[in-house]
Amino acid sequence: MSQQFQHTPTALGRRALLAGGVGVGIGALGAKAPTPAHAAPNQSQQERKLLMRWGRDTWHGLASMADPRTGLVTDLIQADLTEPATVTSPTNIGGYLWSAVVARELGIITPGEASRRVRQTLDTLSRMEHHTASGMYFNWYDPRDGSVVTAWPGSGDPVEPFVSSVDAAWLGAALLVVRNADQANATLAGKMFDRMRFDVFSDPTFWKPYLNYGGFYLQEPTRLAHPPRTEARDLIGAGTPVWYTADHHYDTIVSETRITTYLGIAKKQIPATAYFQAWRTFPPDWTWPEMTPVGQWRSYLGVDVFEGAHDYLGRRTVPGWGGSMFEELMPNVFVPEETWAPLSWGRNHANHVAVQRDHGLKEYGYWGFSPASNPFGGYSEWGVDALGLKPDGYFSDVEHTDRTPTDPDPHYGNGVVTPHAAFLAMMHDRAGAIATLQALEANFECYGPGGFHDAVAVGSGTVAHRHLSLDPAMIMGALGNVLAKGVLQRAFSSGAVERLVRPVISLEEFGAS
Repeated sequence: MSQQFQHTPTALGRRALLAGGVGVGIGALGAKAPTPAHAAPNQSQQERKLLMRWGRDTWHGLASMADPRTGLVTDLIQADLTEPATVTSPTNIGGYLWSAVVARELGIITPGEASRRVRQTLDTLSRMEHHTASGMYFNWYDPRDGSVVTAWPGSGDPVEPFVSSVDAAWLGAALLVVRNADQANATLAGKMFDRMRFDVFSDPTFWKPYLNYGGFYLQEPTRLAHPPRTEARDLIGAGTPVWYTADHHYDTIVSETRITTYLGIAKKQIPATAYFQAWRTFPPDWTWPEMTPVGQWRSYLGVDVFEGAHDYLGRRTVPGWGGSMFEELMPNVFVPEETWAPLSWGRNHANHVAVQRDHGLKEYGYWGFSPASNPFGGYSEWGVDALGLKPDGYFSDVEHTDRTPTDPDPHYGNGVVTPHAAFLAMMHDRAGAIATLQALEANFECYGPGGFHDAVAVGSGTVAHRHLSLDPAMIMGALGNVLAKGVLQRAFSSGAVERLVRPVISLEEFGAS
């Protein structure tokens, strides 16, 4: 099997950016259960007013991160909207584009302003250096001028231009949204989307064919201090090879990376069978995973799939690699998976949200776990260990408390809640997500001019007083679907996506309860 290390360049870059950052403690606040919303005749009106306030502030923070000269949004900024980082990525750029569409639909900005912002970003993007043969962009650029980053800001450590399969896909998703939702910019966005070759990431010779590489370098990355093992290949007939991450294929279906597979299928660049190659859980005869899955074998389009699930807190849920909301729900911001695939994602999204909620309320009084800032400095992957296949998990607390077969009910410590995870969950548990967000805002100093700060250690009250641009972009995406009738899902999933992806994912029945 491939090694499922979560070592994407985005995660590594954020760790580098945030290294040495110190969270600000606000006192040892006890974890309080969220106060139930007051039942009143105009409750829905009050609720929309609350969500719109959160949306306006989140957009203000995200717009503050965009360079006024280029329209490229920075990777991170402090909570007072100062000290922007001097790097950006395709995911960041895409997040700003789809957020502008949402802000327009919610009436936060005018259609004219939305189109002007999108046009500025697309104009800069059209001039930026990229891998021409595939139409894919590198992972790090300077937002001030759009140049490729070749040395890491601050340390001066070398950066080898790298094309990440998942970061490229988030930009592709944003371009498709703009093409379908912004008439003024449809031609330019469509031109850039049309030239994207997602088969550049798809490995037809892997033992589970057409799983995606983590990405590729333009040359062997010998300048790096710890270069990964790579292999030179030309998968799209470009005439020259690129150097792929030989030890890194994405091989779990509950992963943000399934958006890459969806796009490849929608563009007829990879076969539909690629969707069924990824693990739901590892097979039951593998002895090394921490949790033994329950389930049965099924076959789809000639591919045998073990439809396994993890049984935790009374629900059988198909796990991701780490057990985070991002893995489960980020593609759902764009694809109405629960509607198209009611026997798989229709079950699993609801279960994953419910397990995160029940775990968080039981252990901490708050919930919502996803990769984000570490309130004590740096960047960490947060999740619910039982919802992950990774043996040592993504953990929900600072202490990295590990639930194991020999200790199935451990004592958890200082839980780290990430507001963007609750916003993603709002697409499936609106009342529960709003309640925990209200409690976070009321009980911690975790809200400011740019909306919710990135993460809160709820046991100690320590807050990561910063914004990572992808996180407010996820908040905007979820709010757009909740308040604007699925605006991103409608824009992304029309045409070829629905025609080619929906029949594939609708076939499956997960082992989820």
